Amino acid sequence: MRVTGPIGLLSCLLFLSGCTEKPMMKTASTTGPVAGAAIRGRVHGGQNPLSGAHVYLYAANNTGYGAANASVSLLTSNVASQVPAGGQDGGGNWYVTTDANGNFSITGEYTCPSTTSQLYLLSMGGDAGAGANSGAGLMAALGTCPANGALSSTLFVVVNEVSTIAMAYAVEAYISDPTHISSPNTALAQAGIANAFATVANLEDLSTGLALTTTPGGNGTVPQAEIYALANILAACVNSTGPTSTECTTLFNDAHVAGGTSSDTATSSTIIPRNPQANMSALFGLQTANAPFQPSLTVLPNDFTISINYTGGGLNQPVGVAIDGPGDVWVSNNGAASISEFGPDGSALSPPTGFTGGGLAGGGTNLLAGIAIDSNGNVWVANPTTPSLSEFNSSGVAISGSGGYTGGGLNYPDFLAVDASNNVWTGNRGDSSLSEFNSSGTAVTGLNGYIGGGLSSPSGIAIDISGNVWTADNGLSGVDANSLSEFTSAGVPISGSAGYTGGGLTNPFIVAIDFSGNIWVTNGGSTNSISEFNSSGGAVSGAAGYTGGGLNGDAYIAIDGPGNVYVANLSGNSISKFSSTGTAISNANGWQGNLNAPVGIAIDGAGNLWVANSGNDTIAEFVGLARGAVVTPIVANLLAPYGAHAVNKP
Repeated sequence: MRVTGPIGLLSCLLFLSGCTEKPMMKTASTTGPVAGAAIRGRVHGGQNPLSGAHVYLYAANNTGYGAANASVSLLTSNVASQVPAGGQDGGGNWYVTTDANGNFSITGEYTCPSTTSQLYLLSMGGDAGAGANSGAGLMAALGTCPANGALSSTLFVVVNEVSTIAMAYAVEAYISDPTHISSPNTALAQAGIANAFATVANLEDLSTGLALTTTPGGNGTVPQAEIYALANILAACVNSTGPTSTECTTLFNDAHVAGGTSSDTATSSTIIPRNPQANMSALFGLQTANAPFQPSLTVLPNDFTISINYTGGGLNQPVGVAIDGPGDVWVSNNGAASISEFGPDGSALSPPTGFTGGGLAGGGTNLLAGIAIDSNGNVWVANPTTPSLSEFNSSGVAISGSGGYTGGGLNYPDFLAVDASNNVWTGNRGDSSLSEFNSSGTAVTGLNGYIGGGLSSPSGIAIDISGNVWTADNGLSGVDANSLSEFTSAGVPISGSAGYTGGGLTNPFIVAIDFSGNIWVTNGGSTNSISEFNSSGGAVSGAAGYTGGGLNGDAYIAIDGPGNVYVANLSGNSISKFSSTGTAISNANGWQGNLNAPVGIAIDGAGNLWVANSGNDTIAEFVGLARGAVVTPIVANLLAPYGAHAVNKP
């Protein structure tokens, strides 16, 4: 659903986009270079101006991912005539220089590679009053490149520690270091990076360099005190005597896990989101008694993740989460017969009662859980007790009739998956079968559905790149089946009569498949574990599964491009992260944010992690938490994640 108005306009005014609506999926760039608009600004270290700093203007590259794809330096030799004079560094990149008050001006010394290029400023060095500091590095995201004259010359940008933290977190899925930000030149990748840059507008005011408390859309709560705490950590180094100061060496060493180091604050800012629990006490201790950004945190938090909580859109005990191609977030509501939609910026796109009709059933015992999106952008929802399936178009208009789609052996359908042909599959918990419907909502399976393969009250369901269907066998009549079942795309069972077992499977609940074809499963009950199987059904995890990382009443599961696994902990009010080899990365409490009975979890194309808070009718966006962006919607794992093979992050 596409809307224009104050939300989109404000976001565009904060960024150099010249647009009038929220970020959308874009096609690969076909436009040629365009002249850039004037930019003025001021560079500050805390509240002190940085004089003599070198300010660069870059565009994110669009030739792929990783450190081999350098950002595009845009300034030309024309900056040499600026006052104070600009110059050129040893790498051939031109910069403008800040004056005694930290001011800089870029009037017409650059050309945008295209009208879809994502721009940012990088300031290096300068003197905040304690002497020249080569370790001072600051960033500010500008967003989509404007045509000449799109905005007036009164545009003013503050580059400081707040803008640096906001950019580092929001663009984390695409950044290797401050001079290497890149994505492929595909429609999905360009949509993802545009949405990532636009996320900065939900964290800070570009014109003042101050963190927000509420998103421009008015329905998101921003953790201002945490952003200020992180900014103060950077400011301790920026305002110090230089890179060998205690403040800088502590930051450069402790922002990393063991063995790593940085040489400037901009680089350190990109490392902290990757390791949001590393050496927190040492970093937190860099805040001084008169730290420049207030109010700041006074107590060490559980972690340094940044999450925004959104309300509205008809959220009512939200459960399932799915994300479409443009980055809109769709949520199924357990407390009402409705679904909700939010833009990539968290703005509520569905009405106060959500989208209704189409046979949706919810409220009371009529649980509404499974939600999935096909490659046409249509939204599918499972109605367990009706039993039926509902379908909506991308504008939230019901396509299925008032009774939904029925037949095909549906018997308490719970979760959904979409294959490469846009056929919709669901497990039937009522009679241990699978049902399949084509894209028109017509049942493919007969009255009894597909059976066999060890099916036993299947819950979670996922489809691998070969089109095979995997389900978690939750068990009938209180008896845990403790197995996985696999079927071909024709509904023929592949797993044996008992399904695949082992690997610590205990009351298996939700299934997700990584881009190497491995199957990951959350285990219900009190085991607090997850299990992994290879594509042949062989257990990879040990007899107890993978444990730790704060797992506590784990519910839904999501996987990012490099194969990291994220689990929503319903009982622990936290997120757990595991590496692709099953090693717990999150701490013993998980990563917390502001979660309340989290259930559904999904990763968008910008690298943000979205979680449904069933306990307080909100959805949480963990900004930049996923290490590699993923293709959305997730349809049969058909496409490799466009960050999987080149984003060099754990």
